[in-house]
Amino acid sequence: MPTTYRVGLIGCGRMGATIDDEVKSGPNAQLFLPYSHAAAIVACERMELVAVCDPIAEKAERIRDRYGAQRAYADYREMIERENLDVVSIATRPGPHAEQVIFAAEAGIKGIYCEKSLCNAVYEMDAMLQACIPRGVKFNYGTQRRYAALYRDARAMIERGDIGEVQAVVANCGISVAQWGHTHAADMMLFFALDSEAEFAQGTVQAEAADWEGDRLTIDPRISNGYVKFKNEIHAYLVGTPGWEFEISGTEGQLRTLSNGMGYSLRKKDEHGELRPVAAPEAVIESGTLRGMEDIVRAIDEDGDTQGNLTLACRSQELIFAIVESHRQGGARVSLPLENRALSIAPEHY
Repeated sequence: MPTTYRVGLIGCGRMGATIDDEVKSGPNAQLFLPYSHAAAIVACERMELVAVCDPIAEKAERIRDRYGAQRAYADYREMIERENLDVVSIATRPGPHAEQVIFAAEAGIKGIYCEKSLCNAVYEMDAMLQACIPRGVKFNYGTQRRYAALYRDARAMIERGDIGEVQAVVANCGISVAQWGHTHAADMMLFFALDSEAEFAQGTVQAEAADWEGDRLTIDPRISNGYVKFKNEIHAYLVGTPGWEFEISGTEGQLRTLSNGMGYSLRKKDEHGELRPVAAPEAVIESGTLRGMEDIVRAIDEDGDTQGNLTLACRSQELIFAIVESHRQGGARVSLPLENRALSIAPEHY
């Protein structure tokens, strides 16, 4: 009989447990539900939510009762040490992510699902990698579009050559804060650039010299635009047009995801080189959070890799840091990996 993996939730706030309440009666709710970590864990047939943790005891107890967990804790270390967990799901703000991931990895946790943003500093990424990679931790990042069928089907169309050789990715995601919003956009730029390493990045953010304390940016700045040149010669652009739509252009056609994941359009070049609409496969709408949890189960079962592993998570997070560093350098190209590993984006409440 297949193993049921024991899971502990760290952080009983909005993304951890309650965001489902915000979207369940809204438009296109099927894009998200189950949305929170707790709801997705409970919906995953191979996971059991055995414990939850939050420093606010009343909140932890309320979420324990809501999702049928056995115990609630105030200290995640105590939860990990006492509960014989296989997986931890981290849904706190990014400030403590690095220490939580490192503690879990060193304690022998097999799988980690970690909410975005990944962390607040470049050196924190390095420490997380050093803790997780040698121990074979199965890690998925909370950029949930990466796991959903519509985006994975779009990626499969690209990989089989439906639009020829990919040349450019445009993320139409509006002007939004770097860590709180555009970590999603950066991950999709990476995803549709076939997860290549980046060569350099440039960008403009809304931050002033007074917002810096040494290498620490004390605000989460709004990104106005960003450009990434990947080593596989794909160019990616983060632009201010809204919609959460991603446009991928190739030598033979163009694919675009529509309305934040409700479908896609496909155009191919005709005999005159003009782009003409063609039929695209049916769009599958589903929860990316649930698929990310299920992917951790699969990876543990098979001792294989996850779809949003820590190396990729660091790669997309570093794009955010690089765009911010580019702005600090007057819009200069910033080579990747970043030379300045002390760089951080760390407002007090993050």
